[in-house]
Amino acid sequence: MGNLLSLTTFFPLLGALILALFLRGDDAAAQSNAKWVAFATTLATFVISLFILFGFDGSSSEFQFVEDRQWLLGLRYRMGVDGISVLFVMLTTFLMPITIAACWNVTHRVKEYMIAFLVLETLMIGVFVSLDLMLFYLFFEGGLIPMFLIIGIWGGKERIYASFKFFLYTFLGSVLMLVAMVAMYAQAGTTCIAACGPDVVGLLDYNFASETIPLFGFQIIGGAQTLMWLAFFASFAVKMPMWPVHTWLPDAHVQAPTAGSVVLAAILLKMGGYGFLRFSLPMFPVASELLAPLVLWLSAIAIVYTSLVALVQEDMKKLIAYSSVAHMGYVTMGIFAANQQGIDGAIFQMLSHGFISGALFLCVGVIYDRMHTRDIDAYGGLVNRMPAYAAIFMLFTMANVGLPGTSGFIGEFLTLMGVFQVNTWVAAIATTGVILSAGYALWLYRRVVMGDLIKESLRSITDMTGREKAIFAPLVVMTILLGVYPSLVTDIIGPSVESLIANVETAQAEFAAHAQVADAAAEAH
Repeated sequence: MGNLLSLTTFFPLLGALILALFLRGDDAAAQSNAKWVAFATTLATFVISLFILFGFDGSSSEFQFVEDRQWLLGLRYRMGVDGISVLFVMLTTFLMPITIAACWNVTHRVKEYMIAFLVLETLMIGVFVSLDLMLFYLFFEGGLIPMFLIIGIWGGKERIYASFKFFLYTFLGSVLMLVAMVAMYAQAGTTCIAACGPDVVGLLDYNFASETIPLFGFQIIGGAQTLMWLAFFASFAVKMPMWPVHTWLPDAHVQAPTAGSVVLAAILLKMGGYGFLRFSLPMFPVASELLAPLVLWLSAIAIVYTSLVALVQEDMKKLIAYSSVAHMGYVTMGIFAANQQGIDGAIFQMLSHGFISGALFLCVGVIYDRMHTRDIDAYGGLVNRMPAYAAIFMLFTMANVGLPGTSGFIGEFLTLMGVFQVNTWVAAIATTGVILSAGYALWLYRRVVMGDLIKESLRSITDMTGREKAIFAPLVVMTILLGVYPSLVTDIIGPSVESLIANVETAQAEFAAHAQVADAAAEAH
């Protein structure tokens, strides 16, 4: 099927269109119909995406299922997937039916709620399959709108503040990326991602080490490439989010409804890491090498700092949100280690975190639906009334810590291996995050689940329903399966990661050679 990527990307919009045009009323029957239409649409999208996965040649590093046609205003509509992006497409389509199934208790403006998630799915998939700068930017920025509405309309008491903070942080960071994309188009004459390589944005005819550009009184070392790297970095660092531009995330998670938190943590944050892999490393290889120490140390600080902050949280969602920032620190470290183990580990960590963090937010949602509070002090001794919940919560708590046998261990271990080869001090500091994560995760579990059931309000709480267990079942399977059989991921991403590293090293070597020639010429004069 020549248009399989387009079908996968835009199929959720068909469900949104059906809901918008044909569903009327807001009674119980209409609400149920809206949920079933949304669930069927997301499930069908996942089935369609399986054809991409099964038809994908894992031994090739080339883009596959490529679509390329003329689009608006002279721009082109380009889509394709390689070993890196295909798994993020699968992560998105896999998690969306689970997310919709977790929305079954929603009763306020259900049709609009489902439409927002279906539109969001299209925009998220579009980010991972775009092979054009402008097309990528439209999908990347477009995803802000439905998430802004999900938080702002269906969120908690401070939802307006949290939604605007989320929108402004992520939008302002992306404005600089748009400026850099326009500059790249002016230089390359095309918006094709594959064509905008280091030979276009790097300009091989200058000595990179000594080239500077004045900006606001500072001399920017590395010239144009460094400026463009920083512009893209501003967008992706906020999206991840990296310390210290992470402050929007805890507020957004606390105020977002459960399903919104799942999508935000499991998929939206991964767009930042994907952006680093698709743009920062291959397009700005020498700037990436120059500024890698900055990213490595920011990541190490993020792991330790946000883990310590998580230790003092009283809100379960906020604790898990800070945990997400810490785990994304491993991702950025692995990417800018720029070696096979580091990048493999970073991609594995993003996929693993999608399952684990999504499950943890669902765990919070299970007891919030019953007690309508996220305060840790409101719970205790749930194992006495909710044994099934206690078992599932324990599994994902240990996976979040990085217990061997779960997917969380593989990502962290590979990442630390890659970083250790580049900077042993950063690796040593980041390793303390494993200990700290055990501290806050087990502390949370101990206070919520273990102990005696002494609070009267909890004596009538009921264990998980069949629907709730069914929601967690695929997440349990994937977390354990990837933990014991990681080659399911590494075999697919391996060739693309090898090609990425080879291209980056070749470009860096070319820059170094040109720098030596320029230095020799300068000395001769």
